[in-house]
Amino acid sequence: MELLDALHGVVQSSPPDVAGGFSALLEPFIGHSALLILTDDCTDDCTGRPRKTAGEASIIDDVTLVELDAVRRSLTSEPSDPWGRRAVLGGTDRPITAWTASTGALLVLADPELTPAGAADPEATLALVGRLWQLVATSIRQQVAAPSPAHLLDSRPALAERAKLIADLTDAHSTTLESLLGVLRSPTVSAEAARQTATDLAASAMVNLRAVSDRDRSLAQEPVAAAFARLRDDLRPLVRFGDLDVQFVEPPANGPALPGEVAHAGRAIVRGAVLALVEQAGVSRVRVQWDCDGSNLLIQIRDDGAGVLSTDSPGVVPLTARVAALGGTFGVQATAGWGSELTVSLPLDPPSAPLAPATEWGLSPREQGVLALVASGARNKAIAGELLISENTVKFHVANLLRKVGASTRAELASLAR
Repeated sequence: MELLDALHGVVQSSPPDVAGGFSALLEPFIGHSALLILTDDCTDDCTGRPRKTAGEASIIDDVTLVELDAVRRSLTSEPSDPWGRRAVLGGTDRPITAWTASTGALLVLADPELTPAGAADPEATLALVGRLWQLVATSIRQQVAAPSPAHLLDSRPALAERAKLIADLTDAHSTTLESLLGVLRSPTVSAEAARQTATDLAASAMVNLRAVSDRDRSLAQEPVAAAFARLRDDLRPLVRFGDLDVQFVEPPANGPALPGEVAHAGRAIVRGAVLALVEQAGVSRVRVQWDCDGSNLLIQIRDDGAGVLSTDSPGVVPLTARVAALGGTFGVQATAGWGSELTVSLPLDPPSAPLAPATEWGLSPREQGVLALVASGARNKAIAGELLISENTVKFHVANLLRKVGASTRAELASLAR
């Protein structure tokens, strides 16, 4: 029963908190120095935080997406004893054990060591961890497939920080290697053989560095055409098993790549919008169009219904908070007798100003969630629906936030939070 309670706590936590909770859950069975998670790559579920970690800082601070991706590929290409595996993590070769879920997500335990409880039946311990990981990976998939505004607010700054770090690292190494090449190619150097060898090594290092950067970028971005193709797959059940005619207007095949969380949010918003449209009586056709102007993902969804949809419609209210969390715009235009049209614009670049640290105001976790939604522009009804609480409870939390933050109005509260 304790194990089930602990598992329930893990699957109910937000994706960034999963690693710490799951690490604590597994510790009584398999000791480990670090727990590392790589969620589905851009052929499946890519987000602003595809890597989730817990454990020793010397490992989790330096491990890269490319290293974890190499472990995932090795699980299928190089079958071996789960207790005899090794991998490079954070630039250091170390023992590991690893599992992949049916979603494609990877779990890695660094420096694994069976505890007395786990050592009683090692094979059963492996099987138990595998089943637990399957449940946790499925919960991550479900949360990422329909990201909450709070999750989007967290993932966008993370993506920007990570992209800047990669760019700075690449530039630093490139400058160093280019300087090395310049010295070694100098005519004043007499050791021709040594110069040639060092030149070849440095040139190879530059190629490898670029390859790592390109591979890391591919794990965090998704071509707009590929993202749209996955959207068609998501909506296929509505076409196959219902009477709905879904028409797709595809984006240009050579359109720019989308950040992972923008592609995810776009698909989640379209799914929610289509369901909101088909809940109306008389809707038999929906037209979905994606495009990208280089700065924004542009979405248009139109139906052939009675034209009575509005921003206050039950199926539409939750969508406005998700769009606002990404700094986007959302509009509804309904024409009686001609149908309703939803328009969405999602910026590709993350917001420049993250929320202020909640610790400055002594906020509880629930108050932090409410504050994030208030700052995103969500109203009380949308916040209640997102957090599964009553509107009266939302009003209570907002009143406490106004008092703790020292704001006199809701608008001032949102402004101070940013």
